[in-house]
Amino acid sequence: MAARSLRHLIRDATLVCSAYFIHEFAHQTIFRSAQANARWGLLMGWLNGSCFARFDDLRRKHMRHHLERADVLTFDAKGFLLRSPAWLRRTVVALEWAYFPAVEYLMRAFVILMPFRAGGTASARLRIVAIALLRLAALALLAIASPKALLLYCLAVLIFITVLRFADCFQHTYDAYPILDDRPLPQDKIRDRDYGQAHTFTDVAGVSDAWGHALLNMVWLNFGFHNAHHERPTVPWHRLPAYHRTLYRPDHAQVITVGELLHSFHANRIRRIFAQDYGQVGPFGTPGRADRFVGAVGVSFLTAV
Repeated sequence: MAARSLRHLIRDATLVCSAYFIHEFAHQTIFRSAQANARWGLLMGWLNGSCFARFDDLRRKHMRHHLERADVLTFDAKGFLLRSPAWLRRTVVALEWAYFPAVEYLMRAFVILMPFRAGGTASARLRIVAIALLRLAALALLAIASPKALLLYCLAVLIFITVLRFADCFQHTYDAYPILDDRPLPQDKIRDRDYGQAHTFTDVAGVSDAWGHALLNMVWLNFGFHNAHHERPTVPWHRLPAYHRTLYRPDHAQVITVGELLHSFHANRIRRIFAQDYGQVGPFGTPGRADRFVGAVGVSFLTAV
């Protein structure tokens, strides 16, 4: 029983870590060579299923997030759902109520379908079809070998997406802009360093170097130390906790622990689908300070192309 549980844990952790290593490769913090980072980023995409999006596209869109201090999205999921038939909207809401990440699957579906829209190239469409056939063949072989293993893999993917969406949900109160191309953002405010830090949050188990906090923060490769990451994006994942402690006090206003965020993640899971903004955070030390922090949905760097 213990060995089986350990196998499940390793499988889930592998999927999660592969996603955050894509993020590291995008920032070129692992290898000195851009080509090596790109190759390994591509490999991680095949491992966790984000390979339908090109690594270079993910990296380009993510760099906009850093440089322009906004959530530059691929697909306006909220607008799509509001324009959709009521049955589809209700289905998505029901699935999200049941903790199924339906919006994230909408984002992934859009990434797959993008080359088939007007303006898509034949080579891009062929690439998507080839990837889909290869992955479907692999899943079919897994189903033949062990239907139970296929079900457990599907469960692992759901856990993987949920872990990522929890981390992504509470790291910013940026403005969101669905922009497919390189059009600039509206110049409606000053998005400087101070703005970026004030609208970025460190969602961690804790900021101390206690082994319990360190282990839990490693679930997403210290990605929760997000203020430190945005202060210097080239700091590799294993140095972020120490770098955070050189920049901020333990009672830094932008630090919100996972324990404080769990209630909001649960209570606002439907509201955040259609919310106009990401909400507000109360002062440090205030009970329930994160309850009005609605959070973001559909902002994964794995679907930003």
